[in-house]
Amino acid sequence: MNPEDVERVIESELEGAKATVRRARGEHDDDHLAATVVSPTFEGEALVAQHQQVYDALGERMTTDIHAVELSTYTPAEYEEQK
Repeated sequence: MNPEDVERVIESELEGAKATVRRARGEHDDDHLAATVVSPTFEGEALVAQHQQVYDALGERMTTDIHAVELSTYTPAEYEEQK
């Protein structure tokens, strides 16, 4: 899957999410990606639960189209603080 397709899947599956996906640095395989996902659904959730929401959104694609995803997840407020 290309990064734009992965962005669309995440954004369509997680309410209010904004995803930015790119090829992982140093990786030459098309199936290694890095994603930054901002979503209000992460509010009050532990980091592991946030990542699980993204993996759930990607579903079967994690075993068929994507080998690995390096995730950075934020609530909208956390993301604004990072800027």
